[in-house]
Amino acid sequence: VARMLEEAGLIENREGRFELTPRAIRRIGQHALSDLFRKLSTDRAGRHALEQVGSGHEREFSTKPYEWGDPFNLHIERTMRNAVRRAGSGTPVRLTPDDFEVERTEHLVRSSTVLMLDLSLSMPMRDNFLPAKRVAMALHSLITSQYPRDYFGIVGFSEVAREIRAEELPEVSWDFVYGTNMQHGFLLARRLLARQTGTKQIIMVTDGEPTAHIDAQGRPFFSYPPVRETVDKTLAEVAACTREGIRINTFMLDATSYLTSFIEKISKMNGGRAFFTTPDTLGDYVLVDFVEHKRRLRSGRRSA
Repeated sequence: VARMLEEAGLIENREGRFELTPRAIRRIGQHALSDLFRKLSTDRAGRHALEQVGSGHEREFSTKPYEWGDPFNLHIERTMRNAVRRAGSGTPVRLTPDDFEVERTEHLVRSSTVLMLDLSLSMPMRDNFLPAKRVAMALHSLITSQYPRDYFGIVGFSEVAREIRAEELPEVSWDFVYGTNMQHGFLLARRLLARQTGTKQIIMVTDGEPTAHIDAQGRPFFSYPPVRETVDKTLAEVAACTREGIRINTFMLDATSYLTSFIEKISKMNGGRAFFTTPDTLGDYVLVDFVEHKRRLRSGRRSA
């Protein structure tokens, strides 16, 4: 089996250890994405419509009559239609400059997204981790295939936060520690987004309130219930994200009244949105929200 997978380009032997290739990671993400969109197509009563997602590079264009100085990006179908309307349907079709219709310059819409994925021990204990990981892989597949100009980063957070590379996603597991360090997660996400351009957002998936932060000595501090210092440091990072134009959208799993109240504070400070969801509907909410976010960006650009 290993030899067959290696010949298919899905695994490779690195220093005696088999690892998934980028091709395999893409295939896993595409399967996760397909499964979620298939579920969306049969289980979306009462939700907003989702436009069809196909292969492409997010090209948005309209057409206009050709004018001197325009880039000659001729739209063949509409040019031929103009000629037929002018001269009739006989053959051969003879074109004149007045028939030429060209594509307008593309509207390039770029956004930068960091997914903050809760890796704390409560996630698997409540059966939340695997659905969240599956959504992470699907979102990565969606962005890399449909929005290749976009940036997508991943930050895992538990007692501390760390960056997760896309190729690590299939093997990522939860941490065997308690602690939900949103403060450190926001800090790392903000640093990743500082290097990027375009509209910036953080998508946070979590099932717990903030119970950890990095103290003045650079060490993780954990307390349950949360102490004032943890809350203040977390909100300070939210304020920093807000100043830098980063929107924070939160997807809460098994939200307690405390978590709901805290996330409402984040949304009020930051202007982002909060969603209460379940493991079964998490993918619906995250993917639909991301695609509709892109649609709003494109609509805003066209009306500008």
